[in-house]
Amino acid sequence: MRAILQRVSRASVTIDGAVHGEIEKGFLILLGVHETDTTAEADVLIDKCAGLRVFEDEDEKMNLSLADVGGAVLAVSNFTLYGDCRRGKRPSFSAAARPETANPLYEYFVEGIRAKGIRVETGVFGADMKVELLNDGPVTIFLDTDELARPRR
Repeated sequence: MRAILQRVSRASVTIDGAVHGEIEKGFLILLGVHETDTTAEADVLIDKCAGLRVFEDEDEKMNLSLADVGGAVLAVSNFTLYGDCRRGKRPSFSAAARPETANPLYEYFVEGIRAKGIRVETGVFGADMKVELLNDGPVTIFLDTDELARPRR
């Protein structure tokens, strides 16, 4: 699984002209599911996102998590995170999971974050969505469960 996590002051997702989900302080998480991903990868990403300490404490150090600051998550499915641009000018998305695999794992991720006591708003899987955000920092972090599983050197 891959996630682009952005620390935001606010974020929203609009579908067909209507706001479907919106948050104030927290994370906008664009979530991509690989064709071989399982709940094991989702569990790793859930723990990492929920526990990531990128909010400033009283000493202006990034030392606080979502729970520490009462933040929320706006989770948006995004198969294009598995776009392969190594050949030609048109990305291949063949590594992205098919909807019948990706949607249940996206829902599993959302429920896993909620189970940690964090409020989660969502987009709609497969919909044409317009995402707006005010990136705070800016803080943008790329998470890939393949990388997270590798030992540090």
